[in-house]
Amino acid sequence: MVILQVPWMQVSRSRSLLLMVKPQVFLLAIGMERTLISLFLFGAAKTLPVLVAVVEELGGAFGESAVVFAEPYNLCKVAAAFYPVGRMIREITVILLIGFVAWAYQATCPPPPNVCGSPGGPAITAPRIKLRDGRHLAYKEHGVSKELAKYKIIFVHGFGSSRHDAAIAANLSPEVVDELGIYIVSFDRPGYGESDPDPKRTRKSLALDIEELADQLGLGSKFYVVGFSMGGQVVWSCLKYISHRLTGAALIAPVINYWWPGFPANLTKEAYYLQLPQDQWALRVAHYAPWLAYWWNTQKLFPPSAVVARRPEIFSAQDVQLMPKLAVRQINRAQVIQQGVHESLFRDMMIGFGTWEFDPMDLENPFPNGEGSVHLWQGDEDRLVPVILQRYISKKLPWIHYHEIPGSGHLIADADGMTEAIIKALLLGEKVTLS
Repeated sequence: MVILQVPWMQVSRSRSLLLMVKPQVFLLAIGMERTLISLFLFGAAKTLPVLVAVVEELGGAFGESAVVFAEPYNLCKVAAAFYPVGRMIREITVILLIGFVAWAYQATCPPPPNVCGSPGGPAITAPRIKLRDGRHLAYKEHGVSKELAKYKIIFVHGFGSSRHDAAIAANLSPEVVDELGIYIVSFDRPGYGESDPDPKRTRKSLALDIEELADQLGLGSKFYVVGFSMGGQVVWSCLKYISHRLTGAALIAPVINYWWPGFPANLTKEAYYLQLPQDQWALRVAHYAPWLAYWWNTQKLFPPSAVVARRPEIFSAQDVQLMPKLAVRQINRAQVIQQGVHESLFRDMMIGFGTWEFDPMDLENPFPNGEGSVHLWQGDEDRLVPVILQRYISKKLPWIHYHEIPGSGHLIADADGMTEAIIKALLLGEKVTLS
């Protein structure tokens, strides 16, 4: 530590100079003693030459009247000569508190997103629509043309994915697509891929984005929605807010929210502690302190979320076997978070595990006359989504067609024959027998 004392009047005339210290030095406090001002410059031992240089620079600016103390080991004696010990401790405490608050504010504030198409931002390569609030939504079309299609499906991707990760489009055979006349459109959810971030994103806004996508693409008054993993949560929102636009829906290993009030407390507690400890903490932060989400998921003091880090422990034995099939979709992996992790991954966590304005277990059958159907597909060895909670949902909502797949993990849509079974059950009402 180095202490520099100069006459206050000279300091006040040169305030801007005092603020322009070297970047390696931290100016933490200015304490005034009537006509004198003390600058406390803190730095590690290796920065002492820089501190001395700064002191000399400031001292030279104020002329010979400046008094410089540059002996760090005599700091206590020097400080005591100008301040009573009690007062000095109080001031240093305040200084450290202010410094901590400033650091905390900076650490918890995510950097602005690197929006596609902005100066210096990623290039726009996908077709996009302009939404009601001026945002853009990027999409990708699969299957037969929508003009010839008999069945039109909007696919909602999962956590850490994009429009390129449409499992049902990738795994459905061309023969089935042509035979049934299936059109599929996948899209980048806000903040992912090439869709604009939406800091005001809500569960309802996601459903309205899907409705507007369907309208602008001319999909007609009715369409199907299929959501995988975190995309399954969006399907719950569609059933809540735009059910009048749906012909049917499928939720594939949909992520649940442990704070949905319809779950018994003992059941959610049991399921919650099936997660790895670092994921338990990541979800606590997302639910109780979402303003800390960026800091928590980027700090190095504690283990990060295993889901965000894609640790192998989160995958079942079947998931690991299916990984090679996903390699072709990894080509576009860099696009997923190219606009920043906060408005994609971390916003997903805050929305998905925050406090919902509705409970999916309170939803009524959107197809009371059998004009459509809702299917929920779940692997009983899924390590990301506890099967015991999906079983409870299926009992609370008897109108849901619940399909539990023995031996399957989270990536059930990529298992052999599963996509065809999912699509035919949704579109044709075919009975599914799998073991």
